Amino acid sequence: MKGWHKRYFLLENGFLKYAKHGSDLKKGKLHGCIDVGLSVMSIKKKAMCIDLDTEDNIYHLKVKSPELFEEWVSKLRHHRVYRQNEIAMYPHERHLFHPHASSSPSLSDSLRKVSSWLHSSEDMDKCCKDLEECESYLLELNLLLKSMEVLHRTYSAPAISALPVSTYDLPKKEKRPRRWRSKNNGKETKTTLQSPRLHASNPNLSTTESNAQEVCADSPDSPTDVSRLQQDFCRLASNIHSSLKSAFSSLVAERDRLRHTVDISHSLVHQVSNESKASIPESMSEFFDAQEYLLSSSSSENEVSDDDSYISDVSDTISMDTCSNEGEKILASSDNVRRSTLPSPSPTSSVSLWNILRNNIGKDLSKVAMPVQLNEPLNTLQRFCEELEYSELLDRANQTQDPYQRMVYVATFAISSYASTYHRAGSKPFNPVLGETYECDRPDKGFRFIAEQVSHHPPVSACHADSKNFTFWQDVRWKNKFWGKSMEIVPMGTTHVTLPAFGDHYEWNKVTSCIHNILSGQRWIEHYGEMAIKNINSDACQCKVTFVKAKSWSSTVNEVQGVITDLKGKVVHSIFGKWHESVFQGDPPSAMCIWRANPMPVDHEQYYGFTQLAVELNELNSMLRPLLPTTDTRFRPDQRLLEEGNTEGAEEQKQRIEQLQRERKKVLQDNNMTHQPRFFKKSKNDTWVSNNTYWELRRDPGFGKMDFPVLW
Repeated sequence: MKGWHKRYFLLENGFLKYAKHGSDLKKGKLHGCIDVGLSVMSIKKKAMCIDLDTEDNIYHLKVKSPELFEEWVSKLRHHRVYRQNEIAMYPHERHLFHPHASSSPSLSDSLRKVSSWLHSSEDMDKCCKDLEECESYLLELNLLLKSMEVLHRTYSAPAISALPVSTYDLPKKEKRPRRWRSKNNGKETKTTLQSPRLHASNPNLSTTESNAQEVCADSPDSPTDVSRLQQDFCRLASNIHSSLKSAFSSLVAERDRLRHTVDISHSLVHQVSNESKASIPESMSEFFDAQEYLLSSSSSENEVSDDDSYISDVSDTISMDTCSNEGEKILASSDNVRRSTLPSPSPTSSVSLWNILRNNIGKDLSKVAMPVQLNEPLNTLQRFCEELEYSELLDRANQTQDPYQRMVYVATFAISSYASTYHRAGSKPFNPVLGETYECDRPDKGFRFIAEQVSHHPPVSACHADSKNFTFWQDVRWKNKFWGKSMEIVPMGTTHVTLPAFGDHYEWNKVTSCIHNILSGQRWIEHYGEMAIKNINSDACQCKVTFVKAKSWSSTVNEVQGVITDLKGKVVHSIFGKWHESVFQGDPPSAMCIWRANPMPVDHEQYYGFTQLAVELNELNSMLRPLLPTTDTRFRPDQRLLEEGNTEGAEEQKQRIEQLQRERKKVLQDNNMTHQPRFFKKSKNDTWVSNNTYWELRRDPGFGKMDFPVLW
């Protein structure tokens, strides 16, 4: 079973624990632990695979024999029900039951200490008792204050109590004395804490006073009682002060204990991080850490998730002062004024994703029709153009003599292509129809870009960009898998960049992406796996970049680490950072900033999380309109209507465009014909490359004089 790792599993009380060997489980040396009750489970009988989506990770399990597979499925279902019932009975303890997966016994001990501290704490019990005692003192003090105020008004303002009683509500007269007498009743004393404070401006004061004097036999009736009440007041105030002081001391002690425990846990996490960095192969040997994509065009049941990388203790707190100024753009801005915002903010969606996805768990979603409310007003072809937002890194690479430093810039460019996805987990791009094209001519950035949808089944998009400093091209096919709580996006294809000054030809793979909290909560995206970059025209150096997968017990997210090695495998340069923020070269704190993401536009959350470049990609002005082919994405009506905020019209146009595509496909099939892309061709190694005719045809004779299929 190529690409899989054999592991020993133990299913116990709703938790699936696993390790390399059975003896490791007995020693407590776990590779991980899965809470089956909190996971979404999908079954593939044909491939004998079980997929568990825990929201933090997606686990793929494969069983060799059908009998063993059926037994595992049955046991997992029973334990899942048991665990869910346990959570339902003790919902406040759901996280305390969960033994977090960890390769460090000391870390597990620390977590157990925290759990036991939460269950039993003498200081907190003492604090609760002090506060309860303080509450009773306050209730007594409240009654005492009322007695003192009644006494004061009885002697200092007798004329007020002579007001006519008939002007007040009789039931209120009867209710007050009853509550006044039940001083030791627990329920009644609690309500007195919420009663209004007596004041001279209260018109019901005389009624309260008169009734208190008439009904209560022990009401104060002489000036000598004032001294006694004052003594009682001082005594209660002193007791309250002592109780609050004791409670405060307990809280301070508990805070110090908690800080100490958290510091120990934090140091242990960093210890695990350093150990995993020293032994990368060991940390990547969990059963779902398949190095290869076992994918085929005929079946999607043998797909495996990408690498789960190690934890890093490198922080991203390096001073801005160390950031290199070389990152400034070297090209002058164009005279064209581009728009700074979209015509309309993103609409609120009322679509139930669960109704759409519940029958597609574990399946490829590329063939599943999605409502337009889930889209953003850009499509996949334009997303490819976004990868060139930081093309100045390639400009710098083409001007750098050192081959190792050139690799640093190329690797940083590959990382920067993911930056725009950070704020975009809430929506998906439109799927291009067969024959759809897109161009982007950016003199301010120094490149020209074209893209075309060259295949429909399987969906394949190809793009090409050229500049005086580089040439960039790729063809990519995507596989989208929904696992119950998250959606995994696995790209297949290779990205190519050539630098004419040195004859370099770099190529690299894309890493796996995953969108979490698909059905509920705040959606967020992460990228994980290994990206291998090599110069196929020279073996002088190569680069490996690791997109670190987030761990549930670590706050590190979006981290990347890379090394540039020479022919002998010796590390020449190292890079690190976060794919959505910045990349640094060297070792902290003296590391140099190679790249930093551009600031986001104002109110970007209201406009699909678009970067400034994304805002500009679908803009269509009067000067550009006559120069574009009719197949250009900017003319697509459903995407344009969504950009303008008309979701109903966009949905109607989307369905019409999809129907036109089905009709064109049927015509081709009936005539035994295949679609031929207009601007791309197949190369010798079966990849799609530009035929270099787009810009020539655009200039002469012009696309307005050419025939194109009616796509919309």
